[in-house]
Amino acid sequence: MTAPSPHQPVLAAEVLDLLGPPLREVPGAWVFDGTLGAGGHAALLLEACPEARLLGCDRDPDALELARARLAPFGDRATLVRAAYADGPAIARERGLGPFRAALLDLGVSSMQLDRPERGFSFSRPGPLDMRMDPTAPLTARALVNETPEGELADLIYQLGEERLSRRIARAIVAARRQAPLETTEALAEVVRRAVPRPRGRERIHPATRTFQALRLAVNDELGQLDRALPALWDLLAPGGRLAVISFHSLEDRPVKTFARARKQDGTGRPLTKKPLRPTDEECDRNPRARSAKMRVTEKV
Repeated sequence: MTAPSPHQPVLAAEVLDLLGPPLREVPGAWVFDGTLGAGGHAALLLEACPEARLLGCDRDPDALELARARLAPFGDRATLVRAAYADGPAIARERGLGPFRAALLDLGVSSMQLDRPERGFSFSRPGPLDMRMDPTAPLTARALVNETPEGELADLIYQLGEERLSRRIARAIVAARRQAPLETTEALAEVVRRAVPRPRGRERIHPATRTFQALRLAVNDELGQLDRALPALWDLLAPGGRLAVISFHSLEDRPVKTFARARKQDGTGRPLTKKPLRPTDEECDRNPRARSAKMRVTEKV
């Protein structure tokens, strides 16, 4: 029933195993997919749970267009909205949707965004310094790179990129932009590469990787979105509902882990994943971008 797509949902079998049961227990129950992307996880859940309904959100209009096409066979069982996932619970209440028995967040940047150089998320091919998940949002990576004072830029790269050489990188960026504004991903990556010593030992990532991560997180307020969304989604879930979050680095995983631990301590939640679930070797072979994925699932009691 689902349309083919080049975008592979991460940890698909694990998502079905853990979110499928509560959706099947209550006919007509809702699942919230706050990071819809191309609709891969949403299609799998709707297909596996024939009576379930879905509210899907995404900030990216291109992603939403792909998801609409992929989920069209499910008709009015799929309600799609262009919105940030932190706003999803409020939208659900305004529309009187529910009960919600499952919620899923697949965090980070999607393959379709990384693979389109005009979106400016990756330095693998030249593109404009953009990085906006919502292309109508006012803040771009170009503005951050060219307008942020050196000290603030160093702090941003250190805190959101966990880059220990952040001050050296910020100093190099400021020196470069004095000559001419940094306009492209290629130009920024080259400035960072020149500022950072050659990697030693097993360090194989590009020197600009952490800087690009920091800028992307800042442009899209990704950690702020997550902090606002976790309690709102928890309130949205009915008893017996499950919250699943797939993260790709420690800055995302840490607040999810802390939130799950707090729900266990206050007696409102039961972690279903003692340790985060990781992709199998077979999945990583099929989809190398899945390598760093971690999923935590907590059930509301």
